[in-house]
Amino acid sequence: MAHIKLHVPSFDIVLPVGISFFIFQALGYMIDVYRGEKGGIRAEYNFFRYALFVSFFPQLVAGPIERSKNLLLQLREPKAFDSDNARSGLLTMGYGLFLKIVLADRIAAVADPVFASPDSYAGMELLAATLLFAFQIYCDFQGYTKLAIGSAKVLGIRLNENFDSPYHALSVKDFWRRWHISLTSWFRDYLYIPLGGSRKGRVRKYINTMIVFLSSGLWHGAAWHYVVWGGLNGALSVLEDLLRLVKEKLCGRFSIDQKQFGYRILQRAATFVIIDFTWLFFRADSFRLALHMLKRILFDFRWEWFLNMGFVSLFESADSMMVIAAALFVLFAVDSLQYLRKDIKAAIFGQQIVFRWIFYWLFFMAILYWGLYGTGYEQTQFIYFQF
Repeated sequence: MAHIKLHVPSFDIVLPVGISFFIFQALGYMIDVYRGEKGGIRAEYNFFRYALFVSFFPQLVAGPIERSKNLLLQLREPKAFDSDNARSGLLTMGYGLFLKIVLADRIAAVADPVFASPDSYAGMELLAATLLFAFQIYCDFQGYTKLAIGSAKVLGIRLNENFDSPYHALSVKDFWRRWHISLTSWFRDYLYIPLGGSRKGRVRKYINTMIVFLSSGLWHGAAWHYVVWGGLNGALSVLEDLLRLVKEKLCGRFSIDQKQFGYRILQRAATFVIIDFTWLFFRADSFRLALHMLKRILFDFRWEWFLNMGFVSLFESADSMMVIAAALFVLFAVDSLQYLRKDIKAAIFGQQIVFRWIFYWLFFMAILYWGLYGTGYEQTQFIYFQF
């Protein structure tokens, strides 16, 4: 019998950066117009205004995913230059730049080699890289968001916040209310609620929750490790809801006040550990590699590496480690103040001009001196550019 071989030419598909972000933004607009939702949502007949809404450059490639009732309505109003908006926007952009090139890119220089060649490292080193990645992805994504929000503010446009101190979350569900808010709310409004939300019983609620999280995993990429990452977060959210009454009974039985500072610190720490565990599956290049790294962390865990300061060898130098530690302290302080709803910019702008400019120059010099940029770093792109 003759064998027929079919030769299919191979080709690469070149996709625009951030295609999923502006597709979701356009879909949200069409759904809002179709539903005829309140808040002034109507079809936009000015092609150039609609094109500006879909392709508004500050948030085009990595969000936040804006709704028509916020961004499109603002674009319908004429804008004049405002010095207060410019000052606020530039300071926001400066903080975004700090998060990106001082923190995210420095951490990437430590974590990326470990994930690229995990067999070359012990379990404790893999654990350290996984812990660092939690801050790398946060600072990288939050850095872009702040740059987008700040540059839009200079132009007189207010974009929605995309993060709300997520690592201060007290539970997995609380984390997802604070992380990538624009995407989470998009899935809630356009997928979870149309599926029935929590209106059709607990079983249907949990099925809808899993559908949303699995869809979120697929949104990040058509790979099993993204699907597992989404599925883990969905399962943890469901499990958290199932055990809520059990937790309340146990706290009542042992007279544990859930509002006490110590208990809330433990909640935050436990939530961070759980979320960081799921980040391992997100960051690893494949599901199999994630399992392999998890196995190494559990069974090749060398305490002496930590006790003899062996973790310093992961960093380029002790100075680099200290810069990351100091920058993480700044991140923690800013997030803590934002969590407490303190207006940091108002406090800065309320100072006398001399102290304001001293702060501006010190902040600028810190970014200039400790940031990673220039030759060798010009190709360091934002993580979410690939989604």
